[in-house]
Amino acid sequence: MENFVVSARKYRPTGFEEVVGQGHITTTLQNAIDNNQLAQALLFCGPRGVGKTTCARILARKINGYESQEQANSMNIYELDAASNNSVDDIRNLIDQVRYPPQQGSYKVYIIDEVHMLSNQAFNAFLKTLEEPPPYAIFILATTEKHKVIPTILSRCQIYDFNRIQISHIVDHLQDIAAKENIEVEEEALNLIAQKADGALRDALSIFDLIVTFSSDRKVSYQTTIRNLHILDYDYYFKATDYLLEQNISQMLLLFDEILKKGFDGHNFIVGLSEHLRNLMVCKDNATVQLLQVSESVQERYIEQAAKTPASFLLTGLNLAGNCDLNYKNSKNQRLHVELTLMKMAYISSAVQMAQLNSQPQGQEETKKKSENSNTGETVNPTPTKKGVDVSRLQGLQRQSSIKIPKAEEIRQQAVKKETIQAEAKVEQAEPELKQEVIGSRPVDIERLREEWAKFAEQKKIAGKDSAYMILNQEVNLQDDGLTVHLKMSNTLQEDVLSELRVELIQYLRRQLHNSQINVTGELVKDEKQRKLYTPSEKLDYLMEKNPQVRLLKEKLGLDPDY
Repeated sequence: MENFVVSARKYRPTGFEEVVGQGHITTTLQNAIDNNQLAQALLFCGPRGVGKTTCARILARKINGYESQEQANSMNIYELDAASNNSVDDIRNLIDQVRYPPQQGSYKVYIIDEVHMLSNQAFNAFLKTLEEPPPYAIFILATTEKHKVIPTILSRCQIYDFNRIQISHIVDHLQDIAAKENIEVEEEALNLIAQKADGALRDALSIFDLIVTFSSDRKVSYQTTIRNLHILDYDYYFKATDYLLEQNISQMLLLFDEILKKGFDGHNFIVGLSEHLRNLMVCKDNATVQLLQVSESVQERYIEQAAKTPASFLLTGLNLAGNCDLNYKNSKNQRLHVELTLMKMAYISSAVQMAQLNSQPQGQEETKKKSENSNTGETVNPTPTKKGVDVSRLQGLQRQSSIKIPKAEEIRQQAVKKETIQAEAKVEQAEPELKQEVIGSRPVDIERLREEWAKFAEQKKIAGKDSAYMILNQEVNLQDDGLTVHLKMSNTLQEDVLSELRVELIQYLRRQLHNSQINVTGELVKDEKQRKLYTPSEKLDYLMEKNPQVRLLKEKLGLDPDY
């Protein structure tokens, strides 16, 4: 029986031209060899499985003129794993070997892998040799964590940064290996393997071997790959987005339940949904479609769905998914946490439409005012006055000064009005059954209304909501329409409390009195009699109004209050 060799070893590159996705590194090293300008201390840094050790071995073989891989395993090339040989004694033994020149070839090459694992004492023992090595010694240090290498080592090395290998390069390399091994592959399956590898070619080759071993017919299919890698199919995310756009909450929740029953984690699903929404956003512009790293067939589906998905939905959905991701681990009921996020996503379109409707009247009013101003046709001749002042300029300044700037109180009242409109909309959406059950013209019994009102107020008092109880604890009367309760409030705090309480109060009254037309409104009433006097002028006016003798005294003595 022939021994099996994994693809990562069987197809390890033997020359710079075979290295995948690191052209900037291999070109520089080859030029350095050709021009005899190779540094004696090199640092290869980058993620795992991107070719650091492979390039170090190819470099060691080329500078010594070795043609085969067997020759490279000679006495002139030493490899040290710093993860397990990180003490001062290990480095001192290496330094002792450096003293002897090579018996064959031109250079002795020392490859130290995972160099960041060396202790500080080992680094310090290595400094002098690394700075002034003998002419025949070349040190190649490799690490996945450059920030852990001390600065004194970094300053003595020529640094080469290896990149993560792009998905397209990994796919091409896997297709070449599959052709050599007579393995039938699907491009979508190779794309999934490349994405799962996260830029590491060695990981991609290991996954590829796993999928081939699982398949008895030596065929790497998309379905086989997603089952082995435990990855959610693209179809789930396309379906989920369609359900959210259609506001079909029931189907969305059933789909999420199906995903959970297949053993997938809710956190992974929401992260995958975020990635899906990001891909749709990328497809909104033809210039950024190239950022989508999927097969052509899947890319076409993304472009098709992106065309019917509003950008407002994608941006809000990404925000909701991001918050769900951040708070998932801290949630007590993680499934409900994801389900609530999905429900919110389903109503994004309705929320956007409601916001547009609320802002539409104000925009129409501004447009109307602009059109009226433009149609007045007033013309002012710029005739100067006796002092040479341009009258038209004065009139322009007067018009500018007449522009009304809204005060803080007016802005607050507009906000309260908007909240009231939104609250009424919530009531209408929350109580659709009342419209079908009861007609709105049924009269309201005032005694029954006061009785239910008192019960609701007592509930708030028991719940410890004293501010709500103070507002409700006043005489209840109906307006002329016989359906509206109008409350009076003495300050803005009470107005804010009523705004929060209003939806719940209306729903309670409508249910208890079986009338879908009952409404509750509020009004802020300022009591001028209780307003405190602050300035000396206000105090004097108040005294003169109360006692006319004070006014007479002021006039006789010619007194003037301190303004």
